[in-house]
Amino acid sequence: MEKHWWKEEVIYQIYPRSFKDSTGDGIGDIQGIISKLDYIKNLGVDIIWLSPIYQSPNDDNGYDISDYYDIHPEFGTMADFDQLLEGIHARGMRLIMDLVVNHSSDEHAWFEESKKSKDNPYRDYYIWKPGKNGGPPNNWRSFFGGSAWKYDPTTDEYFLHLFTQKQPDLNWENPKVRDAVVDVLRFWLDKGIDGFRMDVIPLISKRLEFADTELTEFNDVVEKVYSNGPKVHQYINEIYERAIKDYDVMTVGEGPGISTEVGLKYVGHDRGELNMIFHLDHMFLGHGPKGKFDPVPYDWTDIKRIFKEWYDAMGDSGWVSIFLDNHDFPRLVSRFGEDTKYRVESAKLLSMLILTLRGTPCIYQGTELGMSNVHFDDIKDYRDVETHNFYKEFTEAGMDPKEFISHVHDHGRDNVRTPIQWDNSENSGFSSGTPWIKVNPNFIDINAEKVLNDADSIYYWYRDLLSFRKENKTLVYGQWEVLDVDNNDLYVYKRWDDNEEFLIVLNHSSSHHSLDKLSLENYSLIKSNYELSASNALNPWEARLYKLY
Repeated sequence: MEKHWWKEEVIYQIYPRSFKDSTGDGIGDIQGIISKLDYIKNLGVDIIWLSPIYQSPNDDNGYDISDYYDIHPEFGTMADFDQLLEGIHARGMRLIMDLVVNHSSDEHAWFEESKKSKDNPYRDYYIWKPGKNGGPPNNWRSFFGGSAWKYDPTTDEYFLHLFTQKQPDLNWENPKVRDAVVDVLRFWLDKGIDGFRMDVIPLISKRLEFADTELTEFNDVVEKVYSNGPKVHQYINEIYERAIKDYDVMTVGEGPGISTEVGLKYVGHDRGELNMIFHLDHMFLGHGPKGKFDPVPYDWTDIKRIFKEWYDAMGDSGWVSIFLDNHDFPRLVSRFGEDTKYRVESAKLLSMLILTLRGTPCIYQGTELGMSNVHFDDIKDYRDVETHNFYKEFTEAGMDPKEFISHVHDHGRDNVRTPIQWDNSENSGFSSGTPWIKVNPNFIDINAEKVLNDADSIYYWYRDLLSFRKENKTLVYGQWEVLDVDNNDLYVYKRWDDNEEFLIVLNHSSSHHSLDKLSLENYSLIKSNYELSASNALNPWEARLYKLY
C-alpha cells in the first residue's frame, strides 16, 4: 500500500453560492468563505474542495463555464481568490478546484465561434452532427431530461449536450481542445492550488459511431454508452503527463458509469491517471429506469454490498473517496439516516461510517451541523435546472405534480443547496439580503451557533472522529472485513493492521438490537454516540467503536 497525504487527509466540500454571503446580494461568495476559514479549520478537515467559481451564465450553477481563467463577479475577483488560497494555506489546509471539461457553456467564446459556420476554426471544438429522419442524430437522452442534441438553424446541424442545452460537450478528439485543457490546468496549478476534482471525467471520450442505444435503464446507458469511451484513459493520462505529474497535487474524478470492473484502470497506482474516484454506485441506489424521480426500493444490504465490491476491486493498488452526500445528492441524514426523532444519533452514526472505511472521506458543507432535506411545496421555490426539466417531463407524461414534488423532497439536488444555517437570525445568518434560494425553515433549531455551544453536538462529534482518524493510521491504510454481510439493520466490520485492530458496530435502524452473538471479550469500547456502556443492547442508531486490547 503506497502512502500519500491525500489518503490520510479529509475533504470538505464548499458549494460557494450557498455557503456565506458577505455582500448582501443573497449569493454566497469568496469573502464569505474567507470569513469562515477558522470554522472549517477548527472542524479538523484538511482539504477544501471548491465547487465552480468561474465565469458562468449559471444555467447549471457554475458547471457551465464561459471563462476558465476568471472568477464570476457574483463570487468576487481573482484578488479575492488569491486571498482565499493564501488563507487556506496559512491555516495548513489545501484547496482543490472543480475542473469541468467534458463540456463548456454555450456562452464560451469557443462555442460562440463554433456555431457560426461549418468551416469556422472552432467548429471541431464541439460535436456537431446532421439530423436523421427529420430529428436528432440519435436517441441519446440528456442527464437532465429530453434529447441530448439541440438543433441550431445557423448551420442546420445538431450539437451534443449530455447535460443542459447550454452545456455543449467538448470534442476531445480535437488535439487543440486537449491543449486548451492542459493550459487551464497549468494556469491554476501555477497559482498554487493543490489539485482538481474532475467533473464527469469518464464521459470525455465519445463512441464516435453515435449509434442509437437500445438500453432502457438510464444508468446502463451512462455506463455502457456515455462513459468509459475508447480513448478515455489515453486522454486522462495525457493531461497527467502534460500537467499534473509536475506538481505535488491530488486528483479525484467524479465517476458516473465507472464500475468495479474498470475502476482500477482509472486509479491504479501505476496508471498515471487519477489518484482516486468518487464512485457513484451507492448514490444511484433507488434510481428507477427513468432516474432519481422514478424511485425503486433498496436497503442497507445493497449499500454494504457496494462498499465491499469496491474494496475488493481496489485492493492495495487503487483508492476511492468515501462520501454519502454532495451537491448532487440529498442530505446524508435524510437519505441514509433518520432525520426526525433520531436525527442527531443517525448523523453521528453515518459520520463514523464515512470516517472508518478505507478511502479519503469527503464531508459536504452543513453535514457537520446535521442539516436535512428541505420540503418546499411549490415547484417555483426550487432553482435546480434538473428538477425543473424533469418536473415538466414527468407532469406532461401524466404524473400528479404533488407526487413529483414528493420525489423532489427525497431526491432533488436543491436539498443540499439551501443556504448554510449559521444561526437563528433572519435568513439563518447566511445573508443580509434575500437568499438566491429559500433557507430551510428548520434553521431555527439546526444551526452552527447552536451546535458550537453544545459540547455533545454533531459538529464536535465530527471533530473528535477526525482527530482520532489522524492519530490512528489503521483507519486509513488497514485491512477491512465485514462481519455481518446479510444483516439489514447492523453494519459490523473491523479494521486492522500489524499494530492494532478496531471493531465498528453500527445499528442503522430505529430499533434496539442485541450484541449477544458478537464476541467482544477482548475489545474495549472507546467511542459511542450514546454514553459509553458495557451493555450488549444497542440503542436505535447507536454507533460504537471498539479497540482490541
